[in-house]
Amino acid sequence: MLTATISDFRKNIKKYLDSVTEDFETLIINRGKGTGVVVISLEEYNSLTATQHELSSKKNEARLDSAIEKLKKGESFQKDLIEP
Repeated sequence: MLTATISDFRKNIKKYLDSVTEDFETLIINRGKGTGVVVISLEEYNSLTATQHELSSKKNEARLDSAIEKLKKGESFQKDLIEP
């Protein structure tokens, strides 16, 4: 994760945006008095949005929770994915 002041960001905008897009860094731009902005790549944003969509369904959330529990117990869950 990178942090920058608004002044530093203005001076080095290309460097910061290259780090965000090429190195998948998250950039926090401090604006003073506890405020700021978070900059992430479009790829990261799309991934977060897709994950949010998948988890918005209670059925998908239950399936994910079940798979995580089976994985923690060392059980296979591949068969569950193949057979309805």
